[in-house]
Amino acid sequence: MSALVRSRSRLFSIISRNNRRFSSNVATEPPKETILSSSILGDQPPPPPSGPPPASEAEKSSWSLLKYGIVAAITGGVATAGYATYAYSLDEIDQKTKVLRASAKYTIGDDASSFDVRLTAPLYLAFILPAKLVEVYLDLRRLAEEQVRGFTEPTSDKLLPDLHPLEQHVFTLVLDLNETLIYSDWKRDRGWRTFKRPGVDAFLEHLAQFYEIVVYSDQLNMYVDPVAERLDPKHCIRYRLSRGQQDILMASTTGHQIVAESTEVVLYLDAFLQKVLLPDLSMLNRDPAKILYISGHALESSLQPENSVPVKAWQGEADDTALLDLIPFLEYVAKHRPADIRTVLASYQGRDIAKEFVERSKEHQRRMQEQKQQGRLWRR
Repeated sequence: MSALVRSRSRLFSIISRNNRRFSSNVATEPPKETILSSSILGDQPPPPPSGPPPASEAEKSSWSLLKYGIVAAITGGVATAGYATYAYSLDEIDQKTKVLRASAKYTIGDDASSFDVRLTAPLYLAFILPAKLVEVYLDLRRLAEEQVRGFTEPTSDKLLPDLHPLEQHVFTLVLDLNETLIYSDWKRDRGWRTFKRPGVDAFLEHLAQFYEIVVYSDQLNMYVDPVAERLDPKHCIRYRLSRGQQDILMASTTGHQIVAESTEVVLYLDAFLQKVLLPDLSMLNRDPAKILYISGHALESSLQPENSVPVKAWQGEADDTALLDLIPFLEYVAKHRPADIRTVLASYQGRDIAKEFVERSKEHQRRMQEQKQQGRLWRR
């Protein structure tokens, strides 16, 4: 019995010793399952990235080259079109590009092979595409010029309407606005100011009884209209002639540019001569023998100096009486209605018309007095 107990205790000691060895081996060695799973994961390929694949350097450089090429082509086309518009007329460009535009009519047939298409593709890029662009430019420029002509050409060849049949005997008095009726001055502290010439109100009101008064200015109508309204509250001025941007007529026979601006029945005429704006009285739709042009720069600023009545240019002098001094002469002309005013003005050439008329009037009165005295003597 005691021997059986000793054998059991020895067996338990051996088993406990083996258990301690097994537990120590398990603690020191990594688990087999973990090593197996890591080796299996290492053999598998990595998962694909979720975003788009990065672009290659070749693709980036080709896109940049294409972008810069498009910008350069557009810039060159715009610069070429601008220079052609500035340097050449529409007809000149049409003639110079006629051969190039004729190449644009070439088309590839429907039965052409793929080889023919590939062969003609460079030809299309080199000739047909530029020809198409030239045609587009010509169409756009032609359309733009037609639109401009619609605003600039006058609706009528008559720059002034016809006179009433009962006014056929009336003379036309064209008055320069600047430095003749008004004077504009600019100073830093107050800016622009416009002054009326002394006697201008009485001048306009009195002569409106005898003349068709027309005011002329080489300024734009946006400046002339407000000034004329303040200058003429009694509406003695029948027409205002101002430098406009709408009604432009090219006189092909004389080579001059005539400008007609219409505001109400307000028309204007101008001619370019040696890059200077000059009034062309022949386009007023009036008898040249019945036109008088009064200006402070009449002789050097008119295409018809034979119709000009020079007057001193006014620049703000308070004691000026030039307009009032002209009233007797102008009234005499309107009442006596000479057949041709140009012959009358030619007799005053080189003289002050106002002073010369006074002297001639005195001489005429003296002669009339002498004739009366001689008549009395004969009657006795």
